[in-house]
Amino acid sequence: MQLRYSFRVYPTPGQRRALARAFGCARVVFDDALRLRNDSYENGLPFVTDAELSVRVITQAKKTSQRAWLAEVSAVVLQQALADCTTAFRNWFDSLSGRRKGPKLGPPRFRSRKDHRQAIRFTKNSRFAITPDGRLRLPKIGDVAVRWSRSLPSEPSSVTVIKDAADRYFASFVVETTPRPVPGINTDTGIDLGLGHFAVLSDGTKIDSARFLRRAEKKLKRLQKALSRKQKGSNNRAKARTQVARQHAKVADARREFCHQLSTTLIRDNQAIYVEHLAVAGLARTMLAKSVHDAGWSMFIAMLTYKAALYGRAIIKVDRWFASTRTCSACGHVQDMPLGVRVFDCRRCPLVMDRDINAAINIRDEGRRIVAAGRKPAPEMGGKRRLKTPVETGKTPKPTRGRRGTVVEAGSHGSAA
Repeated sequence: MQLRYSFRVYPTPGQRRALARAFGCARVVFDDALRLRNDSYENGLPFVTDAELSVRVITQAKKTSQRAWLAEVSAVVLQQALADCTTAFRNWFDSLSGRRKGPKLGPPRFRSRKDHRQAIRFTKNSRFAITPDGRLRLPKIGDVAVRWSRSLPSEPSSVTVIKDAADRYFASFVVETTPRPVPGINTDTGIDLGLGHFAVLSDGTKIDSARFLRRAEKKLKRLQKALSRKQKGSNNRAKARTQVARQHAKVADARREFCHQLSTTLIRDNQAIYVEHLAVAGLARTMLAKSVHDAGWSMFIAMLTYKAALYGRAIIKVDRWFASTRTCSACGHVQDMPLGVRVFDCRRCPLVMDRDINAAINIRDEGRRIVAAGRKPAPEMGGKRRLKTPVETGKTPKPTRGRRGTVVEAGSHGSAA
């Protein structure tokens, strides 16, 4: 499997200028290719092939006075910009025809020099290398200092140099890795994701939500207010914009680190993990949108997924329509649960339990049932035999919907603060 390893790089002022030149050349080639294909479509001409595109926007363009400066950067950077243009068109066509899953994509858009994120890609053909003293050698840029936080597991096939909105530079290596299964263990867990608590495990463990954006709102508000007072186009406005971007970068980095540490702990301590397949995009259109984005559920589940594949664990996603919150984990009775009620009190059996822990247990049991129904190897678990839930008997209740059509069952709706 392929993984990306990202490291912070620190180019010198001269290397920053060379990188800015490379960013600009890649952007111009991408825009020229996009413009050429759009003009061909509007004039009823055949779709411009990749080979013809390379000749017209790179080879022939270098011979003109308007594009002679394209020769100052590596040719691989320009070719990869054309590859990005082709990929954008292919994704658009696949989205129109239905071959691409997910939300519909629009046509490719032109890049701008004012975009806050710039990136160029070097492949093996460019002969980039890592020097013996640990620097990254890039063609026509030089040896760039890298802060190595870990070693690469294999020879990288490509490297992408990225400049983000906070004026930070990163080198992202694509490496081929083989799964490294760890010794199996006899435990599993169900996870109920929410806002009051980031995650509640089926064993009763509650993991508090860090609310990184909420904690940084006061400082962000002050920085945004200072930015709004600056004159557009001035150097002071550019400095204020960078300060805002750096504060947002700190929030994003802290959230990513939190998800990395938690996902690694769960993968290490459990053979199988069961989670809900949440409709995060739908929840992000509700009144809780800021809290949903701040939680980072999608990033956390993505980390669990690739780490499970890397270390030989299993992750099973339970259907979002499964009534995990409204189902009794002891007898399977389904009852209404208003959002303000935080304790599940079953009306059929004497079970009285925390609402989120009950949901996590139901997710774990439903995940075990999915594994058993698919005849997949599941870890042997102890405990007494439970009764069948309405889902297992084929009598799945319809999910309760709240305001604006949001599904009540998706996550724990505690305090969004």
